[in-house]
Amino acid sequence: MEFTIKQLRPVSDSAECLILPVSGKTLPDITRELDDVLAGRIGELVAAGDLPAKAGSTQLLLLSGKVAARKLLLVQTGETAADLLAAARAAASALVAADPASATSYLAHAASKKSLQGELAAAFAQAVKLAQYQPGQWKSASSPARKLAHIQLSHAKKGDAEGLEQGLAKGLALGHGMNLTRELGDTPGNLCTPTILADRARELAREFGLGCDVLERHELEQLGMGSFLAVAKGSSEAPKLIVLQYKGGKKGQKPVALVGKGITFDSGGISLKPGEAMDEMKYDMCGAATVLGVFRAVAELGLAVNLVGVIPSCENMPAGNAAKPGDVVTSMAGLTIEILNTDAEGRLILCDALTFAAKYKPDVVIDIATLTGACVIALGNVTTGLFANDDELADDLLAASRAADDKAWRLPLYDEYQEQLKSNFADMANIGGRPGGAITAACFLSRFAKDYRWAHLDIAGTAWKSGAAKGATGRPVPLLVEFLSKQVK
Repeated sequence: MEFTIKQLRPVSDSAECLILPVSGKTLPDITRELDDVLAGRIGELVAAGDLPAKAGSTQLLLLSGKVAARKLLLVQTGETAADLLAAARAAASALVAADPASATSYLAHAASKKSLQGELAAAFAQAVKLAQYQPGQWKSASSPARKLAHIQLSHAKKGDAEGLEQGLAKGLALGHGMNLTRELGDTPGNLCTPTILADRARELAREFGLGCDVLERHELEQLGMGSFLAVAKGSSEAPKLIVLQYKGGKKGQKPVALVGKGITFDSGGISLKPGEAMDEMKYDMCGAATVLGVFRAVAELGLAVNLVGVIPSCENMPAGNAAKPGDVVTSMAGLTIEILNTDAEGRLILCDALTFAAKYKPDVVIDIATLTGACVIALGNVTTGLFANDDELADDLLAASRAADDKAWRLPLYDEYQEQLKSNFADMANIGGRPGGAITAACFLSRFAKDYRWAHLDIAGTAWKSGAAKGATGRPVPLLVEFLSKQVK
């Protein structure tokens, strides 16, 4: 699909579909221009209430031949900047559903500030890309090819083009990154093994000039990653530690390290999960998929930051040689862990990855993991759980979540919760009981992140949707890209 930015007028626009703003019962100047040619048809429709006044409401009309365009998509823009951004996303979804061959958006004409015009272009382009994503690539009958091939963004003044261009670039990069994360998450576990995930990382590295290393089982053994390997040993699929590097910042500038949980399928191991909805455990690698999606977006944008990605990847399967409840393993950090539940495996692979990440002397480490059902109970499917050992880092991530409209909420890491991880036989247990399960999981990880500023994002409730809308969401790629964009120095 091609996007272009031009100064256009709807009366002479030859695109198949025009997207025009409406503000309550009022027609903005750009919409009134077309309404005059259409003998007041738009005004009559709005006055009659056929287009609800709620921001983001849309109405698709067929035009009569008085202008070159064949279709008109009206969008209620609301009264606030947030309303306008919501309108842009709604317009994008309606446009992709209508699927014309070409379209022009005039929504930027409704933005009062240049900065808002850029945000609007970003929101619109991102939403178009997300709406175009089709997950059912493994069906025998392929979906009909989409016609929408060209979208123009119109602006009122010549000086507005630069802001639209920057916003468009950001929106497309986010859309591409999120769709990569969604694609990887939606891929069945037999088609997205740790080996295949490593191959996809290598492909991404070749495409964008990234550094990529993949550590094999014998190398993990040499590093002393006994906790990671304990999870992996029950599967016939070989574990991989995937390491990506993007060097867009100044030489010597400390990197941000992203650590993504990459359990490509989680049966629960010996502590076997219930059969219902177990298919959704292919999504247990969405932390890893997020890291790859963020790298794609950051590389496409060319952000002036240094970035390291560490992805421990394996399957968690039951077998005769699988880890058992009561086993004691030794982590890379030298700390021993009593495994009381083999289904609390994410923290077991992440703890070794967090220790490994320290070798890059990072400024910040952020791990992303579908870690606990307890976080879903606490925050539902709306909000990502955020934990941090640094208040400034937590504040920066929360600010990024608001700016990106990718919701997160900070939960505590009080020392009292650490007591629940006590073990009679090892330095710690891998679970702390039912109370505060998301918090005790984060407390476990915090023990391996004492040498740097660290945050943990529990995305168990936000990485994918269940039910009729089942599929990966691409979150929290927007939050992390927004955070990284603010690290540019």
